[in-house]
Amino acid sequence: MEDRLIKAMADLDEEQTLAIVKELIESGRSSISIVEDCRKGVEIVGQRYSNGEYFLSDLIMSEEIFRMVMELLEPHIIYENPPNGVPIVMGTVEGDIHDIGKNLVVYLLRSNGFRVYDLGVNVPPAKFVQAVNETGARFLGLSVLLTFCVGSAKKVVDLLKEVGLREKIKVVVGGYPVDRVVKEYTGADDYANDITQAIKIFKKDL
Repeated sequence: MEDRLIKAMADLDEEQTLAIVKELIESGRSSISIVEDCRKGVEIVGQRYSNGEYFLSDLIMSEEIFRMVMELLEPHIIYENPPNGVPIVMGTVEGDIHDIGKNLVVYLLRSNGFRVYDLGVNVPPAKFVQAVNETGARFLGLSVLLTFCVGSAKKVVDLLKEVGLREKIKVVVGGYPVDRVVKEYTGADDYANDITQAIKIFKKDL
């Protein structure tokens, strides 16, 4: 069943993906394991895109299918901790409208009891800073998929310094092009280009 779900997601078969997810929910499979299989399928989509087999429209389609999967799973989330836990602000940086990786991380963080404020995509630096100030968040997650938008993440960190909030929050930058060089350039505290790694970063500093 797991391989079927991964394949259906990778093949962008909306009808089959949703049918399998419903079967898995009814069989008692955990939401987290279902999300993990969808994530593996999405990774294959990304690989096919990189290889020229898929196009931008296919990436968008995979995001839409995953949104529908999350809608099915949302009522079945079992929280490990109360959902009013540690506050985290998340968003995709200005200039970037991709959100599938961010949505996966947000979903998994919420399922682990974090209180996540998801600002969406194409978020200006000032909006990140405002949210940090208003929520008292301990963490700020900056999602970047497009390489030329890395500078937008740096602007967020620079603005946090400018307004005196930098020392009060841990900044984590994540996304496909992110590595240690990007972390150093942006001034972030940590980085992740793997969903599981991202969750571990947030949980280790609780």
